[in-house]
Amino acid sequence: MTTAAARPFKVLGIQQIAIGGPDKLRLQKLWVDMLGLEVTGTFKSERENVDEDICSMGSGPFKVEVDLMQPLDPEKKPAVHATPLNHVGLWIDDLPRAVEWLTAQGVRFAPGGIRKGAAGFDICFLHPKANDEFPIAGEGVLIEMVQAPPEVVSAFSALARQP
Repeated sequence: MTTAAARPFKVLGIQQIAIGGPDKLRLQKLWVDMLGLEVTGTFKSERENVDEDICSMGSGPFKVEVDLMQPLDPEKKPAVHATPLNHVGLWIDDLPRAVEWLTAQGVRFAPGGIRKGAAGFDICFLHPKANDEFPIAGEGVLIEMVQAPPEVVSAFSALARQP
């Protein structure tokens, strides 16, 4: 088992959860109308087959994004609606180092590498399924790694120093 001291990055906290369904208006009824989350943006991508509303809860560095997603075409892949909890996003303090180190440890990443995500942060995804070349994966869960901006890194560092 690897020790935390050897790991060259930190997972700071939850950045987002992404929830998929065939109709994002039904998702909005619960998350926006009933639970009071605020819609802060939208994102559409033909390549990712997604039409999403970006919502949020909390504030400052502890704000958590909740993406409500529906497919542009329900017959195409990726099927963002096929798994209701589509993925979980984690704030990472040093995304390039994390990807490099995790890859060397045998962690499988989804195609696409590090790129700009819907909310404007650099992202990449850990694949939900392992293979022979990369025997470590999300065990059925798609995990988005998100480069934390400096204010989030500072806030989590300050919180960690508190007794």
